[in-house]
Amino acid sequence: MHFTSSIIATLGMASYASAHIMMTTPKPFGKSTLNNSPLLADGSDFPCKQRAGVYNPEGASNSMALGSTQPLNFVGSAVHGGGSCQISITYDEKPTKDSVWKVIHSIEGGCPARGVDGNLAGGPDTPDPDNYSFSIPDSLPTGNAVLAWTWFNKVGNREMYMNCAPIDITGGNSKSKSDTAAYDALPDMFTANIGNGCTTDDGKDLKFPNAGKSVELLGSSTLAVPLGSCQAASGGSGGGGASSDAPKATQSSAAATPTGNQGGVFVTVAPNASETAAPVATSAPVASVAPVASAAPAVPTNVTSNPSAPAAVVPDAGSSANNGSDTTTGSSETAAGTPCPGQEGSWNCISGTSFQRCASGQWSVVQSVAAGTTCEAGISQNMKIVNAAKPRRAIRFSNEHVRRHLAYSS
Repeated sequence: MHFTSSIIATLGMASYASAHIMMTTPKPFGKSTLNNSPLLADGSDFPCKQRAGVYNPEGASNSMALGSTQPLNFVGSAVHGGGSCQISITYDEKPTKDSVWKVIHSIEGGCPARGVDGNLAGGPDTPDPDNYSFSIPDSLPTGNAVLAWTWFNKVGNREMYMNCAPIDITGGNSKSKSDTAAYDALPDMFTANIGNGCTTDDGKDLKFPNAGKSVELLGSSTLAVPLGSCQAASGGSGGGGASSDAPKATQSSAAATPTGNQGGVFVTVAPNASETAAPVATSAPVASVAPVASAAPAVPTNVTSNPSAPAAVVPDAGSSANNGSDTTTGSSETAAGTPCPGQEGSWNCISGTSFQRCASGQWSVVQSVAAGTTCEAGISQNMKIVNAAKPRRAIRFSNEHVRRHLAYSS
């Protein structure tokens, strides 16, 4: 009996080990030699899983127009509870360890699977039921390039996965072929778990130190910053961290029904502070809206797939009539990563124009509030976001709702 059980366990582990995830769209380089394992722990096969024939296109051709939306699909079932992914681009046609990769889209949590605690049923040839998408910035140089999908799994061994694909970026004009300023300003691709002194936390979705301006949030409130000697949160030419512009939150247009809770709740306020409130994009119960001025219109609940700039999600202790009396005024910025004992879940509004949150026992990086809005300065459990140019409107969410769908502040 013990012998039989051992055989079953061994076969199960073999199936598990061979059922990891691979990118199918865009079509990757060297498909015949590409396997679904992570990069080696010492980073010796970085980038693109270096091997014989690594950059052989084998018929792979991916044409992508500036400003277009592109599909991102996978195959395999060992999704390790999801995790966080990035899409990056280099203009080196055969990238090396010294190549520069720039991030065009980040997915924090829920990638390459949403709402799962472990792995999906099936095997290495089972299509991933969750589909994703990303956009090609219209300011990129055109021409031949290489796209990379990188993934940091939520549960299991601390690993980094990387698949690469040849792409041809089209459109634009003669200037766009050589104008690299916008590309250079993008954040560098994040790397960890490959012997570079930076690791990710087990059991938590990774919060990228420099996610950029195109960010998709599909995970839970368990976002965690990386550990060790890692990419700076707001240094260099990146567009993440304490950027002056609020990141652009998006929701993937999944064609298949996702497994479990999708997450990804985003609230937007119109940048021009018009009388019409911006729509709420949600896959969870709709938030209560507490008008402060009687003339303020109700917030419509239609879903938007590409909101412009997210306002902070505001927690509520239970009543939408809470006036925020638990606020400590005169707050200033606290360095990201500083411990915040006894303040878990608190918000820190800084001068009315930016904020950070105490999450997982430490203060997050500072984020700007959405254009046309301000927050009430101070540290509180109930941060208030108001329209800067029109009658005050407070948008509040329950604490449970925020814990499940925390966007930019953990």
